[in-house]
Amino acid sequence: MKRAVYPGSFDPVTFGHLDVIRRASEMFDVLVVSVLNNKVKSPLFSVEERVKILKEATKDISNVEVDSFSGLLINYAAEKNIHVAVRGLRAITDFEYELQIAQTNRKLSEGALDTMFLTTSLEYAYLSSSSVKEIASFGGNISQCVPDFVAEMIYDKYQIRR
Repeated sequence: MKRAVYPGSFDPVTFGHLDVIRRASEMFDVLVVSVLNNKVKSPLFSVEERVKILKEATKDISNVEVDSFSGLLINYAAEKNIHVAVRGLRAITDFEYELQIAQTNRKLSEGALDTMFLTTSLEYAYLSSSSVKEIASFGGNISQCVPDFVAEMIYDKYQIRR
């Protein structure tokens, strides 16, 4: 059974993330979408909220599992017997950053974890969770960026009535 992990902060999940999830789910028997509990960042949503959001957003994709982890991806992947990490790329700047992480993960895992890159579909290349949060914080329209239920949750976090 071919299994892969798509790790990320998903704060919030965007249509770009969901595009990568759908496409990667077609390549693997099981795709584990796992929310990183990054203690360095101050997320808008808790890990539990992000897991719940992802479960709702991916409920129509039968081979997607949603989970969370903290610590090193290589340890999490080894625990789950996963040998492929999926990462999305929007631009060349993403590639430089992601390549370094992929090489580090491969080295630290002694070759047990490879990374597969999927380029973001052009219609979502502009999207980032950071820009979605910024637009929403000023009351801007994020309906083209995230599912409707996610937009409502974001506006609620910023106490913005639409």
